[in-house]
Amino acid sequence: MTAPALSVQLYSIKEHLDQGLDDALARLAGMGLREVEAFDFVSRAPELREAFDRHGLAARTGHATLLSDEIRFGDQVMPVAPPEEVFAAAKTLGLEIVIDAFVSPDRWLDEAAVADTASRLNAAAERAADHGLRVGYHNHSQEFVASFGGRSAFEVFADQLRDDVALEVDLFWAATAGQDVPALLGRLGDRVQALHVKDGLLPADPFAPGAAPFVPTSLDQRPFGQGEVPLRESLAAAPSARFAIIEFDHYGAGDIFDGIRASVDALVAEQLVSTEAAVR
Repeated sequence: MTAPALSVQLYSIKEHLDQGLDDALARLAGMGLREVEAFDFVSRAPELREAFDRHGLAARTGHATLLSDEIRFGDQVMPVAPPEEVFAAAKTLGLEIVIDAFVSPDRWLDEAAVADTASRLNAAAERAADHGLRVGYHNHSQEFVASFGGRSAFEVFADQLRDDVALEVDLFWAATAGQDVPALLGRLGDRVQALHVKDGLLPADPFAPGAAPFVPTSLDQRPFGQGEVPLRESLAAAPSARFAIIEFDHYGAGDIFDGIRASVDALVAEQLVSTEAAVR
């Protein structure tokens, strides 16, 4: 089995990127990282590509909205870039897989809505293929709240996807949803192309019925191996995963770069990942 490439989701350091892109990327490269996962890249792909190249970094996966007509944060409504614009930016950046990272909880409660989301992702996959790209989906916990025929909405969704559509499984959020994560990965099979190797103390599922409004700063996320997520077992259960991606939705224990470095050091020390530079 080939070890997955170690990466880091840049959402983890979004404030640092805004304050000083080159300094932030230099700190990641200084840890021995050669891969990053892009986010919010559509409007600034040339700038990011040049910065990645300067620091010896590659982004082969990236997050962008493909499945929603708009994104809402409370009363704020954010427009979504057209797919062709997303795919053009992805090619500029050198991505291989464009991953939608969030579909609203209400769309996972109805079987017809789940089927519609799968249909949208299949259509996006067909358009992406014209650009030499693949698409995928990244879970949180809302995808597991409802079940249909004894199976979670997420697995019902996965069964309706084209063979070339990838899944990026966030291990922390799947565990938060009460899943036996290694068993889940075994059922999903080769479609799993990436893992978010995210650890921490598992909270009550913020998307469960009757849950209090989700506050990211309430999360107690920790470096690899310091929480309750079965990360090693999950890596072993997903031999098809090409990327093992460090991410923190929130890191309250100090400097986020210290948290990333601790995760990098643990993963490398246990020889669970590869840090070889990507061929561009």
